Amino acid sequence: MDSLDQLALDVIACRACPRLVAWREEVAAVKRAAYREWTYWGRPVPGFGDPEARIVVVGLAPAAHGANRTGRMFTGDRSGDFLYASLHRMGLANQPDATDRHDGLVLNDVYITAPVRCAPPQNKPTAAEREACRPFLMRELALLTQVRVFVALGAIGYGALAAELGIRPRPAFAHGLAAPAPGGATVLCSYHVSQQNTFTGRLTPDMLDEVFARALELAGAPAG
Repeated sequence: MDSLDQLALDVIACRACPRLVAWREEVAAVKRAAYREWTYWGRPVPGFGDPEARIVVVGLAPAAHGANRTGRMFTGDRSGDFLYASLHRMGLANQPDATDRHDGLVLNDVYITAPVRCAPPQNKPTAAEREACRPFLMRELALLTQVRVFVALGAIGYGALAAELGIRPRPAFAHGLAAPAPGGATVLCSYHVSQQNTFTGRLTPDMLDEVFARALELAGAPAG
């Protein structure tokens, strides 16, 4: 019988994409100067959060010096700082900070994953790499049986979700879009929490909070 624990082991062991394996391991060996004392994770990153979650957040891929360093989704970089601060404000995380796998962060009614599990060069996985990772997302969605709302961070996460959930026709990605999926779940879209969006004001804390407030409403899940 499949489980999230077994899925995590399979994700971590994957070496299916030579370009991604080479890049994640090079980054882990060379390191960024600020993290030279760190032992980088340097492997694929499994999903993280509440296995009974009614809200699932889907991003793009691990950041080279974020999750590829720490081994946990959206942990150790500015994107994660922005995301987890919002989850904390909305009562979905016990703390606003995410620095490493052992920092005590606990998610409530939220699970975080991505369609690509290795850090890609220039944050741009190829179509073949996304396809190679697809079975992991398929298994994950089958195991997360309580999900009512998906929050897609960016167009690639939205596209991966729409394909797996069978959303047809697929509305064009837009921040704030709510797309109903077969089976009764809803996909909510947000701009990605990348620095390109958060530093320029394209995505503000209030905008992301509004997405999660809507997700809580649709999920019927009380905050806190």
